[in-house]
Amino acid sequence: MGKATGIIEVYGLACAFVACDAGCKAADVTVETFDKNKPGNADKLPVPLIVCIKFRGSVDSVTAAVEAAANAANRLTGVVSSHIIANTENDTEYMLKLNAFDKK
Repeated sequence: MGKATGIIEVYGLACAFVACDAGCKAADVTVETFDKNKPGNADKLPVPLIVCIKFRGSVDSVTAAVEAAANAANRLTGVVSSHIIANTENDTEYMLKLNAFDKK
């Protein structure tokens, strides 16, 4: 079992950077590589790209980071979803390292 993981999906890469910065300033967390998703209904979204930010640390820290990130994101393009995994399983740890940004 690993550290806690806080996951938040936001609309757009610029929003993701702002949200990530807010989360890192709010709590003692580290960040896994961003991930992206372009859903089938992308043309109907505020920004046609969803970016996933993954914070790592203690439960209290990732909770604070996700809350700060959500507040920042909601001032820009908005939050799609968020969740906190209190004690991440080893197989999930592996999946957290995967991302689509380096795929063409």
